Amino acid sequence: MPCSRCSEEFKVGDVTKHTRRRGAPLMSASVARAPTSPGPELDQQDLTDEAVGPPWMTVLHNCACHTFEQVVRQLMKAIACSEAEGWEIAWRVHNTGKAMVKVGAEEECVKVGNILAEIGLVVTVVRS
Repeated sequence: MPCSRCSEEFKVGDVTKHTRRRGAPLMSASVARAPTSPGPELDQQDLTDEAVGPPWMTVLHNCACHTFEQVVRQLMKAIACSEAEGWEIAWRVHNTGKAMVKVGAEEECVKVGNILAEIGLVVTVVRS
């Protein structure tokens, strides 16, 4: 898949749910959940866990068209991390090709992905 700015090829993997291209918002697809009819053996905690569903992840992918400073600044804006934490994440992305930057509800992860993608960073949001 090519980068939105420099057309450099990168591999995202088979579990990509959302890919942000420059100028296009991350669109959240509906997550179908089977209706549940709890039996008498389930307690209230089990019902809460079922309703929330599994967490999601925002993954930042490496792209040679942004400076480290741009990536760090956008990470600080997106996930409210310190500058030092932003540098750690940026180096992880640079050295391994990608890094998980957020785990949480789908809406939170999509929001973080949109903030990172504002400057054309390559981001995916996947179910973990």
